[in-house]
Amino acid sequence: MRLFVRDSQRRPDPPPVKTDDRKAVLTGIGAWAVALVVVLVFFSPISEPDQRWLLWVSVVGLLLGFAGLIYTIRRRK
Repeated sequence: MRLFVRDSQRRPDPPPVKTDDRKAVLTGIGAWAVALVVVLVFFSPISEPDQRWLLWVSVVGLLLGFAGLIYTIRRRK
């Protein structure tokens, strides 16, 4: 196995694959939404100050997911 190949021996790059990144982002948003619902259902047992980070992690995950969705929609246009 060679780590370096001369340009003359190198095969051409394949064409880029067209994907729909929105599906992946929407799946992630759905997962964070489910996590938020689970945290809210069990919020009374985890209402201690050292357990509130679970709520904020799921909220920030949703916000970043929506930011990613906006980015993918703008990039597609």
